Amino acid sequence: MPRITNPLTNTEVSKAKPRVKVYSLSDGGGLQLRIKPSGSKTWLLDYYRPYTKKRTSISFGAFPEVSLAEARSRRESARKLLAQQIDPKEHREEQQRTTQSAYGNTLHAVAEQWLVIKKSKVTEDYATDTWRSLELHVFPDLGKLPIHKITAIKAIDTINPLAAKGSLETVKRLCQRLNEIMTYAVNSGLTDTNPLSGIASAFQSPRRTNQLALSPSELPELMQSLSVASIKRTTRCLIEWQLHTMVRPSEAAGTRWDEIDVDKQVWTIPAERMKKRKAHAVPLSTQTMALLEIMRPISGRGEFVFPSDRKLRTHINSQTANMALKRMGYGQRLVAHGLRSLASTTLNEQGFDPDIIEAALAHTDKNEVRNAYNRAQYIERRKPLMDWWSEHIEQAATGNMSLTGTASLRVVNG
Repeated sequence: MPRITNPLTNTEVSKAKPRVKVYSLSDGGGLQLRIKPSGSKTWLLDYYRPYTKKRTSISFGAFPEVSLAEARSRRESARKLLAQQIDPKEHREEQQRTTQSAYGNTLHAVAEQWLVIKKSKVTEDYATDTWRSLELHVFPDLGKLPIHKITAIKAIDTINPLAAKGSLETVKRLCQRLNEIMTYAVNSGLTDTNPLSGIASAFQSPRRTNQLALSPSELPELMQSLSVASIKRTTRCLIEWQLHTMVRPSEAAGTRWDEIDVDKQVWTIPAERMKKRKAHAVPLSTQTMALLEIMRPISGRGEFVFPSDRKLRTHINSQTANMALKRMGYGQRLVAHGLRSLASTTLNEQGFDPDIIEAALAHTDKNEVRNAYNRAQYIERRKPLMDWWSEHIEQAATGNMSLTGTASLRVVNG
């Protein structure tokens, strides 16, 4: 006949005294209260492991922190798991690992993982700008929170001050970046849902504005302004280099000497520096080659054509041209990116093939096969276009206002 164990009472548990050796009081169903000589009391459940049938035990915690009633409740939960052939100790360890992983995966930590993937799709400057925006506006409030604790309300509260200041473009970018990070977390199995997918709708949309650009007829005025502007020679060369080559500000600022093939007169920008992650070859006109010769004594022994004044071994800031244009009085009329629009408008008005112009601007075709064909075919057809554009710029400079003209080399001060 099986031994009958009388359930424990709260009084028995409370008044159980320590002995010279460890001993246990049984409550039945495998639940025991183990009392050590030190006086500590611990709840244990003895059971047989599924499949192996080896005897083991699991701790439910110490008394009085865990009461008799709570210990019995935990015993029942463990027995339900055993009925499903689940080892309660392994189940608890797995839950602990999951919890530790969840709390270790903070928004900041997950964002770092996401950025590694993001960097393979965007330029280095864009990736730097992306991370900086998160450091400034998101991480101070949300960076240390586990990814599964991030909610739409918390994100909106964090971004609201920016919206109140009218920085709607920054708000839009932050919403996009947070949404991408959360999507990455879901796809990586770090959280179950993305609660930030619709947070952009909580804010006003920024007004769409075209990049500030001059009309073709205003090019002579710009060249005149450049010729008398109180800016450094490197900055002026950068502006003219971007104007002649029609590249984006970050691509111009990061120009490297090893990207220039002097013999073939071609500048090849590697894919990792291009917005669309496609290498871009720029045929160099006589005028752009002249700009390189102006810069050679200044930076020819270094890595970058347009070096930074303040940070050794790096290039000039991509915003330098913008700041110079503002100081020249073009703050409300022209931004550096608008130099591309000026070139595009002029070339289209002159009747150049629109496809050639798009190729010169590195606007990629969504059709990959056609895109590859275009890169191979258009490089030769782009040379006359680039030559015409450079000559047009020089003519607009009336012969002595452009750094690329031989006359200008005598009159331009450093």
